[in-house]
Amino acid sequence: MKTPDNIRQAVPFLWVSDMDRSLRYYVNDLGFEVSNQWVPDGRIEWCWLQLGGAALMLQEVRKNHLDQWFANGKPGHGVTIYFICDDALTVYRDALARGIALETPFVGNGMWVVGMSDPDGYSLTFESKTDVKEGTEYTD
Repeated sequence: MKTPDNIRQAVPFLWVSDMDRSLRYYVNDLGFEVSNQWVPDGRIEWCWLQLGGAALMLQEVRKNHLDQWFANGKPGHGVTIYFICDDALTVYRDALARGIALETPFVGNGMWVVGMSDPDGYSLTFESKTDVKEGTEYTD
């Protein structure tokens, strides 16, 4: 398949257990904006979130399917989404100021690596290029 000009973006689609909680996390805590939404019965059940050049889609699992959805543990287990940014340490400082649980940033593969998990267990990693020595851990 040779159509590079035809493909514009890949957007992760995440099933979430509680849309209100997920929106608080992604919009209020991380700064994403809701750019599109599906609102049957007066509440958001699906949305497209945007932060800079990155996007995510969230859809809430219908309550009558939650048991089936959680049968094998947290839905996000084993899934990591990487966001490449200009300054991952700024993301770290902003998230820390908002009280988000974070891993200690470190340098891996020539990049600052800032990791966290969303309410459904999806791992979110923000990375930015650096010349700092490999394996260095960030200290305030």
